[in-house]
Amino acid sequence: MILKYSDQGHPYEDATEENKKLNNRIKELENSLSIALETNDKFQRESKKLNEDLARAKEDHQYDNLVHAKELKKALEK
Repeated sequence: MILKYSDQGHPYEDATEENKKLNNRIKELENSLSIALETNDKFQRESKKLNEDLARAKEDHQYDNLVHAKELKKALEK
């Protein structure tokens, strides 16, 4: 802090510059937080989509296995 003197000649610490620096740092942190939240939101959406794709792929695989099992059973019966 900067030491200043009042009109009466009394010393005091002026926090104006330090407040400006702290406000700038707060803005930087808010911007970083905003970016992190956007990234997290994007990750959550992508993760959800991948989980849905995985569930569909598992269902497709299970269906394919059932179809192949039936085809194999028919082929063995001949």
